[in-house]
Amino acid sequence: MEKIRIVGTPERPLQGEVKISGAKNAVLPAIVASLLTREKVHLQNVPLVKDVFTILTLMSELGAEYEIEGNTLNITTPKIACHEAAYELVRSMRASILVLGPLLARYGRAVVALPGGCAIGSRPIDLHLHGLEKLGANFFLEHGYIKAEAKRLRGTTIEFEKKTVGGTENLVMAAALAKGETLLKNCAQEPEISNLCELLIKMGAKIDGVGEETIRIQGVEELGGASHEIIPDRIEAGTFLIAGALTRGDIYLRRVRSDHMTTTIEKLRYSGARIEEVSPGALRVQGGEEIRPQDIITSPYPGFPTDMQAQFMVLMTQANGTSIITETIFDRRFLHVNELLRLGANIEVHGDKAIIKGKTPLSGAETTATDLRASACLVLAGLIAKGETIINEVEHLDRGYERIEEKLKLLGASIERISTEKEPPR
Repeated sequence: MEKIRIVGTPERPLQGEVKISGAKNAVLPAIVASLLTREKVHLQNVPLVKDVFTILTLMSELGAEYEIEGNTLNITTPKIACHEAAYELVRSMRASILVLGPLLARYGRAVVALPGGCAIGSRPIDLHLHGLEKLGANFFLEHGYIKAEAKRLRGTTIEFEKKTVGGTENLVMAAALAKGETLLKNCAQEPEISNLCELLIKMGAKIDGVGEETIRIQGVEELGGASHEIIPDRIEAGTFLIAGALTRGDIYLRRVRSDHMTTTIEKLRYSGARIEEVSPGALRVQGGEEIRPQDIITSPYPGFPTDMQAQFMVLMTQANGTSIITETIFDRRFLHVNELLRLGANIEVHGDKAIIKGKTPLSGAETTATDLRASACLVLAGLIAKGETIINEVEHLDRGYERIEEKLKLLGASIERISTEKEPPR
């Protein structure tokens, strides 16, 4: 087991340049999409995070062959060796459910354990199953596994009851090989979905309406290989923008897509941060003299992302006044509040609202990460907390951030990863 140790200095601004990694939430469906073809899929800008290696282990068990060199991945699935996504892998990462659509579309059957992932509330997969049923799949649940069969998926019109990122991705992949036309309505519009659609189009899929609420897919008989670049991680970029604003620093972010971060950038500017696009794909953030309080409400893209909620909460602890954060996407996504209270934050939770009263000086303490984004918020808090902050269970952090402690250290943070394993007796 490992921990993160941070020695915070409230007066130390972070300065320098950081390169943003590829988006975890874009690369996972892209890897799964390789199940739809026998040919090689070549992915660039792949983040080397734990979730990527977890999905690759699953893909390998299904029959995929892959090679990683630097941040480039080549993956091929010439034939399926196994139709089952086992519980041990699926329970640790909910994105594993994405194999369901491609397996059904190409091979006609799939066995997938009910998914796990972050402990941040209910994430029902009913929207996935309902859509696949409308395409012609049959399901039954047995011993914690979803067992599915379909002779040949057939296109139809499907309207999602509510916006679902994973559901949209699963249905787009399945429909790519379905017979006839599929019309998906009320689709999620996240950039990661558009990135997946662009890959599928390169593979030969016929998709119209990329990035829109209504997507039209004309099924084809087979898909081929393709070369594709994963978009930059807008959540990692947002985390570093907050690090700059929080420490009143001066940070250059390279390899970013500001058009994917419009709402986050607007909120940070309103809070007092100075953010400018200095060149295509590069942002500069400078912390202001004062952090202004504001209210935010999480909502589907292009609204304020739920994955930035915890990090923004840390920023609001240093604002001069009271802020309210309303979480509308997931329940139980305020688990990090108790850990921030240990550092001295003044936060009250009432249902789906968190009331943050600032400005509150933070002091270092031992904390425990409860999920991926909560771990990032504790890192941010540790940067400005006086003294030493320890973050336990950093495996959550490793699921979605590539070498974050090394990147922060290059910006001037006093941060290190320490092992908690005892040395064997001599």
